[in-house]
Amino acid sequence: MILPTILSLALTATLSSPLPSLAIPSLNSPPSLPSLTTPFAQSKNLLTGLENGKIRPCPSTNPGCISTNPKSSSFAFPWSIPENYSDNAIQKLQEAILKTQRNAKIQVVEDTPYGQYLQAEVDGGFNRDVLEFLVKGDVVAYRAVAKKVTYIYPFTTSLGDSKGQEERLKRIMDQLGWYAPSFDSMD
Repeated sequence: MILPTILSLALTATLSSPLPSLAIPSLNSPPSLPSLTTPFAQSKNLLTGLENGKIRPCPSTNPGCISTNPKSSSFAFPWSIPENYSDNAIQKLQEAILKTQRNAKIQVVEDTPYGQYLQAEVDGGFNRDVLEFLVKGDVVAYRAVAKKVTYIYPFTTSLGDSKGQEERLKRIMDQLGWYAPSFDSMD
């Protein structure tokens, strides 16, 4: 007696409920295209330049990248410029890049409302790398990123020069004699 009552209630509830509209495909709508969300597809679109007046964070698809943007997973401290270098810091930075990097080409040097921006391309571990700097007063924000990331098929594992960007930036900073704080120096 309870079973027929429950069955009739369930049947009534089922028949009186509206059908989900998303479950029935429309014959007029075009098929949806898959989004480009693979790391390989994302790595083909490297954005450079300032973002809201700041150096961009590292893209998640670029494992060797280093950036002073705090939103970056590979955060590095900005450099501090000694007082005697602050007048011609961007010129000294250009000279240090050209002296310490292989096949360096300065691409952009411009004054912005946020400071002086410099972008250079250099030979990297597997291809060309992009170095970006924003000099404001006695502080230098930067990002070093591979222009192209190579992936191992069929996996989404990227090949990178792991510590290459870090070593590259250290050579530039050592050439300049500038200072970068670190977590180790805070002890």
